[in-house]
Amino acid sequence: MSSPSKERRDRLLLAAQRAMAEHGTAVRLNQVADEAGLTSGAILYHYPDLQDLLVDATRAVSERFYEERVRAIEGIEDPATRLIRTIESGVPLDNEDVGVKLLCALGGAAPRHRIYAILLTSLYDRQVSLYQSILETGSALSVFTLKSPSLDIARNLVSLEDAYGYRIMAGHPTLSYGSAVELILEYARLATAHKLIYKSSKEKS
Repeated sequence: MSSPSKERRDRLLLAAQRAMAEHGTAVRLNQVADEAGLTSGAILYHYPDLQDLLVDATRAVSERFYEERVRAIEGIEDPATRLIRTIESGVPLDNEDVGVKLLCALGGAAPRHRIYAILLTSLYDRQVSLYQSILETGSALSVFTLKSPSLDIARNLVSLEDAYGYRIMAGHPTLSYGSAVELILEYARLATAHKLIYKSSKEKS
């Protein structure tokens, strides 16, 4: 295996992500090569075992998805605003989001592939911890009055994101990004006893 340059590695990871989003974990080497615009031999030069590339691609999607959520609330001190922005960042704008499409595809494969189950579980737990931190900070500052333990609320919020995100990726005709965010916020309002006034900061252009 030859270590690729950052540019080549990013190209390979993106190609693998697109191919997996389209074909799932049964993706073939030639399908990844087609996405990358390279020969199968060029892929194997850097990744002799295709499975290693697929795992790296999945890990990269998970890391990027989580890091984008953290960046979305950087510099925001108000817990209510942080909560709203975090909910916004957890819902796909449309069904063209390659990263979310891949994560959805891996959800069905996780029971058969332990490594993907581990990666998805880690992502879920990190997102729950992010929400829990916001909720507990808001409670400590008397901004929120939590109606359930923070862990329960956090788990429900991430699970709602997953459920609505899956429906958006499936192209549900009456469920949009904005309506999904509002539905999740309805639960968050009940769980925190806060009005959580929502003015979208993220809409599809």
